[in-house]
Amino acid sequence: MIKYLIEAEFSCKGIVEKPDVIGAIFGQTEGLLGQDLDLRELQKSGRIGRIEVELINEEGNSKGKILIPSSLDSSQTSLIAASLETIERIGPCEAKIKVNSVKDVREDKRKYVVERGKQILKEMMKNEIPSTLELVEKIKSELRKEEIQTYQNLPCGPEILDSDEIIIVEGRADVINLLKNGIRNAIAINGVSIPEAIVELSKKKVTTAFIDGDRGGELILKKLLQMCEIDYVARAPDGKEVEELTSKEIFKSLKARIPVEKKESKEFILI
Repeated sequence: MIKYLIEAEFSCKGIVEKPDVIGAIFGQTEGLLGQDLDLRELQKSGRIGRIEVELINEEGNSKGKILIPSSLDSSQTSLIAASLETIERIGPCEAKIKVNSVKDVREDKRKYVVERGKQILKEMMKNEIPSTLELVEKIKSELRKEEIQTYQNLPCGPEILDSDEIIIVEGRADVINLLKNGIRNAIAINGVSIPEAIVELSKKKVTTAFIDGDRGGELILKKLLQMCEIDYVARAPDGKEVEELTSKEIFKSLKARIPVEKKESKEFILI
């Protein structure tokens, strides 16, 4: 297995070819480090890989890079690298070789393995089998979403007509969120104007206006109080919309609803 990559650059006073560079490397390092570190023998045994040469000839001179892969240990590889700098001629030309780096290619592989491992783990986590409780909750949630109905083209829960009380919210997403949490008697205005169906329902049932915790919610409330018979007002926490509330926030808001006392002048007091 390749452990290191020797990267060196060379320059020659004259034109040379790749075979000249390879020949200089083998010929001028032969016997320099002893039989154990002879490049020819190391290449035969596979401990030194194929030597690559990148060559550019321009303006009567040559320059380029030398890449030598090594499976030797770090000290032996460093000796091989240093031996390159003893080369003084390439072909018939004077030459100079300088080692730029000896890279540990295993480090790049480790980085790849770590990053790829993260990706694989993420995919595995996506495909993990959910717990029984998670499956049950998912089924319940999907069923509740499917239960959304309409009353005179307004999104509502399935018990809007059967229940003695109704909850008026702003939009379809609000109804869905309440359904997910087991509240089946909500109906949405579904716009900026108050539909006649909402007005008529408010006359027949105990009615709670459940508004968003922002200025838009307050404006909707004013319209509802002017046109409908609202009995209670519930507000989402400041800055939050009913559609994004958690189960705890929904029931806390409804529990804290405020009764409305109607006056003949259509003004109202929150008790």
